Amino acid sequence: MLELKNLEVCYGAISALQGISLKVEQGTIVTLVGANGAGKSTTLRAISGIVKVTEGSVVFNGEDITNQPPHKIVAAGLAQSPEGRMVFANLTVLENLQMGAYLRRDKAGITKDFDYVFGMFPRLKERERQTAGTLSGGEQQMLAIGRALMSKPKCLMLDEPSLGIAPLLVKTIFEKIVEINRELGLTILLVEQNANLALEVSHYGYVLETGRIILQDKCEALRENAQVRAAYLGGG
Repeated sequence: MLELKNLEVCYGAISALQGISLKVEQGTIVTLVGANGAGKSTTLRAISGIVKVTEGSVVFNGEDITNQPPHKIVAAGLAQSPEGRMVFANLTVLENLQMGAYLRRDKAGITKDFDYVFGMFPRLKERERQTAGTLSGGEQQMLAIGRALMSKPKCLMLDEPSLGIAPLLVKTIFEKIVEINRELGLTILLVEQNANLALEVSHYGYVLETGRIILQDKCEALRENAQVRAAYLGGG
């Protein structure tokens, strides 16, 4: 469904991504793990059209979407829940979700997806008239995922969903990610610093180190890999 071919991104003279190639098969959860500054978020931002790709290509559903405007990429079926959640703090929960559906015209479908999001995250239903800035970190993360789902994506990209969230809510969020993948058959590309959690819920994984992919394999194999265990899983 999604393929990156020799992707390179530069911030000025600094090379952030150095020839990354990866594939995300339809219906799977694929994770990118790596330390801070490895290039995980830059990869998602390049796919979304937020940062410019200097070399290589992004192919989605057989179509080259490299460096297309972000709204066109969303319209093609790729949605991102960004790092730091980036909810519209002064808008209500309901208005944030409506913003997620701004490209859609299918009213019946939008109503159905509101029901789905509220069914998945009942807390959002309880707080639908509340401004998003007053929510807890975990609730804002639910809202960011819900807002992305409202665009009716074919592929959902999640950037650091566990960041700054109470441990109990992290577990809930990851259970919901698995549920979304299973129930909707939605393809998910997950960027996550918590490698233990990411590899537990994903099917396939790539390990990023300073802008390069150094390892790739099925997640069970990566969890048993001595190098991965030592570097990211806190084990020998």
